[in-house]
Amino acid sequence: MAAAYGGPEVLSVTTVAVAEPTSDQVRISVRAAGVNPFDYKVYSGMFGTDPENLPLRLGVEAAGVVTAVGADAVGPAGPIAVGDEVIAYSAPGAYADEIVVPASSVVPKPATLSWEQAGGLLAAGVTAVHVLEAIGLAKGETVLVHGASGGVGLVAVQLAVARGATVVATASKAKHDLLRDLGATPVAYGPGLADRVREIAPEGVDAAADLVGTDEAVDVSVELVPNPLRIATIAGYERGSRAGIKLLGGAPGADPGTEIREAARLQLTEAAAAGRLRVVVEGSYPLREAAAAHREIAAGHTTGKIVLVP
Repeated sequence: MAAAYGGPEVLSVTTVAVAEPTSDQVRISVRAAGVNPFDYKVYSGMFGTDPENLPLRLGVEAAGVVTAVGADAVGPAGPIAVGDEVIAYSAPGAYADEIVVPASSVVPKPATLSWEQAGGLLAAGVTAVHVLEAIGLAKGETVLVHGASGGVGLVAVQLAVARGATVVATASKAKHDLLRDLGATPVAYGPGLADRVREIAPEGVDAAADLVGTDEAVDVSVELVPNPLRIATIAGYERGSRAGIKLLGGAPGADPGTEIREAARLQLTEAAAAGRLRVVVEGSYPLREAAAAHREIAAGHTTGKIVLVP
């Protein structure tokens, strides 16, 4: 948890008691917890520095085994029982050995996924679904995805391809082969990006998703997409607000997409179970090394997800 606001140095492992679940709750022994940019933004002060909120328990998603259930523990897929292998999202405080969450947050873990993959599926996955819904992506259209090799980006690319869209995906050259394997046409970001996209998509770009939050991502999207309401960002809020594009996520003034994200959970686990959705995990860290994991994702060069393993 974070005992103060600041950088990763404020993180520490603390022992706290775990409560018994109430009638509509579930206790889970965590096997893996996903690491997301939101996690370090919370204690960085980006969303405020009210000392009354300290200490902050971190994490929003986890996979594990159910160890106790309340009498009315029914999740989106049905009743939950002790011994079930599950994924929990949203799961505040997921950086832990054990967590207690509402049964409404718990869905079955696909047997085809490792614990690490399951722990990193849903936060990125529901965000990707929300983005594609917000920009109204349809079959036959061309979409520009910025930050395509990150956790959200890799899911968004696969879902967009599955919709029958043409995907132009920005990433460093080292990640282009992976994006091609997933059905996208990769393009290097940096100076001249708009011209490179025009060469790839001479008939134009219908929609764009900024998943990285750079000025370049917003500016190039606005330059190439005729309708700003078909552009969405999950990170470039200041520039995006000025540009009149859609702001998505947990920031003040952004659309949280709660209903879309909740409905997406079972769609994503079903797709993963059927082999239609690939979950890429770059690496894992022990829970006690959460600070190192945060430094890695803050650098912005990870491919897919980073997870913590208690």
